[in-house]
Amino acid sequence: MTDVEIADPPEPPTAHTLARVSRLLRPARRLINPKVYGAQNLPERGALLVGNHTLLGLLDSPLLLAELWDRGVRPRILGNHAHFKLPRWRDLLSAVGVVPGTPAMAEELMRRGETILVFPGGGREVAKRKGEKYRLIWENRMGFARLAVKYGYPIVPFASVGAEDSLDVVVDTDHPWMAPAVRYFEKVSGSPDLFPIVRGIGPTPIPRPERQYYWFGEAIDVSAIGSTDDRAVAQVRDLTKTAIERGIEFLLYEQRADPNRSVRRRLFGPERR
Repeated sequence: MTDVEIADPPEPPTAHTLARVSRLLRPARRLINPKVYGAQNLPERGALLVGNHTLLGLLDSPLLLAELWDRGVRPRILGNHAHFKLPRWRDLLSAVGVVPGTPAMAEELMRRGETILVFPGGGREVAKRKGEKYRLIWENRMGFARLAVKYGYPIVPFASVGAEDSLDVVVDTDHPWMAPAVRYFEKVSGSPDLFPIVRGIGPTPIPRPERQYYWFGEAIDVSAIGSTDDRAVAQVRDLTKTAIERGIEFLLYEQRADPNRSVRRRLFGPERR
C-alpha cells in the first residue's frame, strides 16, 4: 500500500478484527459514554456518510466508528493521503476500514455499493486554529457531492460534538513559532496540516474526559439531480453542509442540557444503575 493512487480497495475489515478493536475501546467508551441521536437514519449499505472532523480527529473517530459497528454499519473511511505514508499507522487504519481518499477509490467503492464515510474538511479541519471550534472548514471541496450525484448515492449527514471541549488550542500552526515544524511535517508527510499545540487536563495535553454526542440526519436523496455540473454539485454540497451545521447546533444544545454531562454523573449517576 505504498501507492495511495490505487483504485482497488483492500479487503474490508473482518468481524473478528472489529470485535477485537471494540474490546480495546471498551474502557474509553465507558468513560466517555457517547449519546447517539438519529441512529434510525443509518443505512446498512450503499450510502455516503458525511460529517465534521473535530480537532485532532483522534478523540471521537474511533468511538464514533464503534457506535456504527454496534449497529451493523461497517463503512469504508476515506482517509487523508498523509496517513498512508506512515507504514505501521496505515496498517492500523486499513485494518478498521480506512482507505486512501482518492476519487478513484471512492468511485470503486460506490460501484461495489459499499457504505462510505468521509470528512470533507480533511487534514485542515483536524488542524484547527484558535476560534475554529466546531466549524466546518471545507473551502471549495465538492468531490464527495459530485460522486454522490454521479452514482445516485444518498448522503447521510452526521455531526460530532464533545471532542473539541476536551482540548484547548494553545498555539496553532499559523503562529510563527510553528513554521519550522510545519515545514518539516510537510516535507515528511506531504501535508501542511500539522496538529496545533493543545492543553487538556491542567497544563498537560491529556484530553479532558468530555462526553461525546453523535447525530445522524435523514438521508439526502440526490438521485433526481442528474447533473454533475458545478452549480448542481455545489447545491448538494451546501445542502449537506447546512444539515451538518444544524446537527452540530442540535448537539451543542443537548450537551448544555445534559444532566449527566460530567464524568462523575456518567460513571456513577442514574444512567449507570
